[in-house]
Amino acid sequence: MSVDSQTPLLSIRDLTVAFDAGKTSREVLHGVSLDIHPGETVAIVGESGSGKSTTASAIINLLPGTGHVTGGSITLEGRELTELSLSQMEKVRGREIGYVPQDPMSNLNPVWSIGFQVKEAIRANGIATGRREVEQRAIEVLKQAGLKDAERRLHQFPHQFSGGMRQRALIGIGLAADPKLLIADEPTSALDVTVQRVILDHMASLTRERGTAVLLITHDLGLAAERADTIIVMNQGEIVESGPSREILEDPRHPYTQRLVAAAPSLASQRIQATVEDRGPVRDIDAAEPPAVVVTDLVKEYKIRRGGFRSEPFRAVDGVSFEIPRGKTLALVGESGSGKSTIAKMVLGLEDPTSGSITIDGERTDALSGREFFALRRRMQPVFQDPYGSLDPLRNIGNTISEPLHIHGVGDAASRRARVKELLEQVALPQELASRYPNELSGGQRQRVAIARALALKPDIVVLDEAVSALDVLVQDQILQLLADLQSELALTYLFITHDLAVVRVAADLVCVMEHGKLVEQGTVDQIFAAPAEEYTRRLLDAIPGASIPLGGR
Repeated sequence: MSVDSQTPLLSIRDLTVAFDAGKTSREVLHGVSLDIHPGETVAIVGESGSGKSTTASAIINLLPGTGHVTGGSITLEGRELTELSLSQMEKVRGREIGYVPQDPMSNLNPVWSIGFQVKEAIRANGIATGRREVEQRAIEVLKQAGLKDAERRLHQFPHQFSGGMRQRALIGIGLAADPKLLIADEPTSALDVTVQRVILDHMASLTRERGTAVLLITHDLGLAAERADTIIVMNQGEIVESGPSREILEDPRHPYTQRLVAAAPSLASQRIQATVEDRGPVRDIDAAEPPAVVVTDLVKEYKIRRGGFRSEPFRAVDGVSFEIPRGKTLALVGESGSGKSTIAKMVLGLEDPTSGSITIDGERTDALSGREFFALRRRMQPVFQDPYGSLDPLRNIGNTISEPLHIHGVGDAASRRARVKELLEQVALPQELASRYPNELSGGQRQRVAIARALALKPDIVVLDEAVSALDVLVQDQILQLLADLQSELALTYLFITHDLAVVRVAADLVCVMEHGKLVEQGTVDQIFAAPAEEYTRRLLDAIPGASIPLGGR
C-alpha cells in the first residue's frame, strides 16, 4: 500500500536517548528517524538491546529509570510530544496512542482481578462511564483480544492466567480506546500461532476501518514480513536498513540484516546438529536405559471462582501420557491454556497431580521424600516463560545465576564466580552484566539470564517453558545451538514447551500436540510436520506467520 503522499501520523527525526549513571551519561539511541502514516503498520526488528523498545518508550515518555530524550523531535499529527508536560502526555496515552508492553506479568497488578484492571483503563480513557456499560465494554475488548470466555475470566487474577492469556488482557487494554497509533512491543511473543492470527487480524482490521497505525516491535521476522508494510532494522541504537517488508527479507542488503534472516527458523529448516568436536568426550546413551521421563494418565483439576463464594471444577490436564527417551527433546505444543505449562509444573513438582503418575529416571515422584526430591531438583532445572517474574529484582545478575550453586552447596566463592562468567559467555551476555539488576535488562536479556541459571548445575533434565519466545533470532539461534551441543555432550533430556512450531522444527525430536488439556496427537517431528493426522494440528501449522517467506539458513 502506498502512503508516501500522506502527511505522517507520527514523525521521528534525529532522536537521541541517553541513560544517566552517576555523573556519566550513556547514549543508547543515535539519531533515529522514521515516519508512520495513518493505517500503516511499521515493524522494528533487531537484536535484544538494539534500541527497539527504547524507541517505542521514548514516543510516549515511558523510558525506564534514568532514560531521557537528549535530542531530536517526535511529532504526532504535527504536535511535538517531547515538549508536553506529564499531565498532557497522560491524555495522549491510551486515547491517541495505545501501548501493549512486552512483559505481561510485571504490567498487571497481581492483587487486582483482570476485569478490574480492564475496567480501570476504560474509565481512565473516558470510553464508558456507567457500571453496566463499562463491564460490557470490558467483555467486548477481551473478546476482541482473543478471550472467548471473557465473562468468566473477568473475575480471575493474573496468576490464574497463562502467559498468553495475560498478554491478551494487555492487548485488550491497549485497544480499548481505539487509538490513532498502537505501539505493540512484542505483543504476540507469548501467544500461540492461532491466537496470534486472531490478534493480528484484529489489528489489521483497525488499520483498514479506522485508519489506526501500528508500530510493531518484534523479533519474529516471519510475523514482520506477513503483517508489516515497512520493516525497520535496528542495531546498536541505529537504523541500518529499512524498506518494504518482503523486499527487506527476500533481498537484505546490510550484513546485519542478512545475519538476522539467516538465523530465523522456518518450516523448511532442518534439525539443529550439535557441534561438539572441541568439547571433549560425548556421553553415550545406553539403548537399554529407561526413559528419562514417563508421564502416565496425568490429570490436574482446579477450582475456578465464579464470583462470590461460588466455584466450579476446571480440568486443565486430562489423562495425558507420554515418554521422553534419555538424551532426546520432546516438544509440547498447543494453544495457550491447553495445559502445557501445567504439565511442566507437575513434572517439576511445583504442582501436585490430581491423579496419574510421573516417573523420573525410573522413580515415581509421588513416592519421593522431601530430601530425595531436593536431590532430584539438582538434576532437573526449569526455565520459565516469564523471565521478569522468575528473577528476584533485588538480586544482581551474578547472584541470580549462582543461586542454585549456593542452594546445593556446589563449589566455593571463586569457582562460583568463574562459573557465572562462563555461563554469561555461553548465553551471549557481557560479563559486566553480572553487577546489573533485572530491571536494567531487556526482556530477551532477562530470559538469557534465566537460561544461564538453569544450566548452572549442569542438570540431566531441563524443562524449558517458552524459553526462547522472548529472544531475538540471533540469540535464539545461539541458545538453540548451545542446547543442542549440551544435549549431545551430556545426554541432556529436554521437555520443550513452546507455541513456535518453526522452533520445534529445528529443536525437537518428538512432538506432543495438546488441545483443551488433552493429548490429541504425538509422533516424531518429521511425522507431525509432513503428515499431521488431526485437523487441529493442521490449523496450528497453517497459522504460522510468514510460512511462505524464505527464511533461515539451515
